[in-house]
Amino acid sequence: MTDQGDPLARIANALERLSPPPVVTDWMACPAYVWNGRSARGIKVLDAPALSLLRGIDRQKDLVVANVGRLSAGHAAHDMLLWGSRGMGKSALIRGSILAAQQERPGSIALVQIAADAMEGLADLFTELGGYDRNFLTYIDDLGFADNDSIGPRHLRSWLEGGVEARPANVRLAVTSNRRAIVPRNMGEQDDPINPRDVVDDKLALADRFGLSIGFHACDQDAYLAIIAGYCESMSLDWDQGEALEWARRRGARSGRTAWQFVTEVAGRAGRTL
Repeated sequence: MTDQGDPLARIANALERLSPPPVVTDWMACPAYVWNGRSARGIKVLDAPALSLLRGIDRQKDLVVANVGRLSAGHAAHDMLLWGSRGMGKSALIRGSILAAQQERPGSIALVQIAADAMEGLADLFTELGGYDRNFLTYIDDLGFADNDSIGPRHLRSWLEGGVEARPANVRLAVTSNRRAIVPRNMGEQDDPINPRDVVDDKLALADRFGLSIGFHACDQDAYLAIIAGYCESMSLDWDQGEALEWARRRGARSGRTAWQFVTEVAGRAGRTL
């Protein structure tokens, strides 16, 4: 028994009270998790749209759904880079494909979202996930690196390909980004006494390590209206095409995100919840 009169014992007891016990994650309990670099928080309900509502990205949808389906079944699957225009459903497609796989094979796969500042803990996360009889799609949303950021690219490159530690077969990575190269716009302007292009090539090598690199492009008017029609039909909402086009013009963009914002407006006027 600890001597409470001993100053060192009192200090040790105080430190124990200040330090919370390590959080043990049940990686079999939830459909999704959020990893902060040290521990994970389970998400009881995965919020994802039905795949049928994601319109204007049919080719992209086929590729992602097929790849996630293979991972869910325990087959060989690719790491994925989803890049391109903002608001075109990259993140929604990741979540929707996971939800579809879970419905087809309950308990077979989970989504683990990784905070952008938590990449230094990737090795520990992957080692932990590799010990479970379940498949995992780890996910980094809206990835971009600052000019002086070397930690993020280095950790991802090492894990995707070429590291000394073999990665678990039941874990794959999906990343969304606005640009395929995942580099700052001024990368080519950096000073390099030998070859400035080498600086760009170093970070382009990261994008090349993804087995699937899938581009998303701004939708045309027909695709924009089709997205709105799909959502409104599913919720029995009346809407006006001219108003929908004006909504996009005022925002200077046609995208799935703009379409959803218009649907939210229509639903709100009708006294509906989403």
